[in-house]
Amino acid sequence: MKMEKVIGASLVIGAIGVLVPYTILTVIFDYPNILRQETGIILTKFHEGGTSLIWTWWAFAILGMPLLGACILIGQKLEHKFYFVRWATTLGVIGLLVQMLGLLRWTFVVPILADNFIKGNAMTKEASKVGFQIIHQYAGVVLGEHIGQLFTIAWTIMIISAFSQLRVFPKWTTWLGYIACTIYLWAQTELFATVIPNFLVVDSAGFIGSTLWIIWLIVIGAKFVKAKIE
Repeated sequence: MKMEKVIGASLVIGAIGVLVPYTILTVIFDYPNILRQETGIILTKFHEGGTSLIWTWWAFAILGMPLLGACILIGQKLEHKFYFVRWATTLGVIGLLVQMLGLLRWTFVVPILADNFIKGNAMTKEASKVGFQIIHQYAGVVLGEHIGQLFTIAWTIMIISAFSQLRVFPKWTTWLGYIACTIYLWAQTELFATVIPNFLVVDSAGFIGSTLWIIWLIVIGAKFVKAKIE
């Protein structure tokens, strides 16, 4: 199978692998709106979700793995044409990995905290809430959403630039990618708002930006299947 077809299939499968569990989480866990609730409410709702919720979070973290392979293969395909592609690949791999690691807290850490919160005494409940806040702020906000998303956005912009110069995809795909990245970048305001009072937040930027980014991945993946890049 040509590398282009492998890249295309990996992009589409990986994007759908992210989109499906994300959609399920919005239905069964009110994600990401649930994160704006008080910690005790989050832990209680998580505990009520049971094993199926834990497995859904695992799927959300793992099923996007084909994107990692696509990122590496795109780098291998283009690095001899553009000097910056190696840097882009490094950023892309790091970005995807730290997002995966951040999401896995919901599978291997939060269940313990939620169980302790429900079953423990008053002191244990408070300790569980503090523990959740710490792991959520570091693994979620710092690693997954800040570094992970920033590096992923940087990879996307650099790869779009390479695609644009090669002129192998329609111009509208370039604009779709840039628009997705711009909106996705505004989502960083929510992260700074967690530590800076009254920080201006661009509402829904994370949801809209990430959705457009996934759509861009699927479109580029479909185009890659038919593309021929020498």
